[in-house]
Amino acid sequence: MGKEEKYKEAFLGSIVGVAIGDAFGRPFEGWTHELILKRIGLIEEMYQGIYSDDTEMTIGIIETIIEDPSLPPEGMARRFVENYNPWRGYGPRTHLAIRNLKKGVCWDQVGSDSWGNGAAMRVSPIGLFYYDDLEKVKEKAVLSAIITHRHPEAIAGSVAQAMGVALLTRKVANEDNLSFQEMIEIIIKKTLDISPVFSQEIEKLKKIPFCNTLLEKAAFLASNFPCDVSAKGSVPVAFASFLMSSSFKEALLISVNAGGDTDTICSMTGALAGAYYGFSSIPSDWLEKLEDGPKGRRYILSLAQKLYETKFHEKGCFS
Repeated sequence: MGKEEKYKEAFLGSIVGVAIGDAFGRPFEGWTHELILKRIGLIEEMYQGIYSDDTEMTIGIIETIIEDPSLPPEGMARRFVENYNPWRGYGPRTHLAIRNLKKGVCWDQVGSDSWGNGAAMRVSPIGLFYYDDLEKVKEKAVLSAIITHRHPEAIAGSVAQAMGVALLTRKVANEDNLSFQEMIEIIIKKTLDISPVFSQEIEKLKKIPFCNTLLEKAAFLASNFPCDVSAKGSVPVAFASFLMSSSFKEALLISVNAGGDTDTICSMTGALAGAYYGFSSIPSDWLEKLEDGPKGRRYILSLAQKLYETKFHEKGCFS
């Protein structure tokens, strides 16, 4: 596979991975690991294909980049308003921010002090598009976060997730020969000045033990991480799910069976695993289950393709 094809696999894999992960985890949002075991045993298949606010806001960021690759924050804010469907499950702070944007309040005046994972869940397109400039990844991840989330932990979560996607994209195309441990060190350094508390949680990723089975892996996550709606309690879980996996499918199965804020954790896991394992690694039956309305499966695929083309036309890689 040539370098261009590797990048295409990463771009499509990560964007579609967000939506698949989101829909995969959504039916079990709020379930604990123990409750999953009691009611189902282990989740091993995708139950339904309806995505949540995670994907809807991710779509808004992709649309903004395609429209203007400089990614103006006012453009993102406008897309968030245009795409807003309250039934997708927005958090109360984000709902309020969008309501204020609709009233005409400026984008830099609507964010709250939320420490939640709402900024991290939508940031993967920034890691993809700016993968070749890590400082720009950080800059744009911060800007995209503060529209709704101004707490340092939420901003650091956004930077970490974007940085993870960027580093994995570079790795699969052989731009870097970094080990996963070296990637973790970079993410710690890039987030330390924003939130030492968040960086400390990323430190845990250095000591993930070897586990044999899906149950052991999910149980380890559930007992060592909060798996909750906070950035510091969920972003490291997505990374750990990816690091413990050997395929896109396994990464999502690990993350969903850990329980907690499963739609967002699985969505972030899907972004990381999709970038690394590629679009071809996503089970075809899972892709077929993904909703296909006006901004469903086919639209998301077309956006991922346009994001890829926008990037590589900009770089002068296509004639």
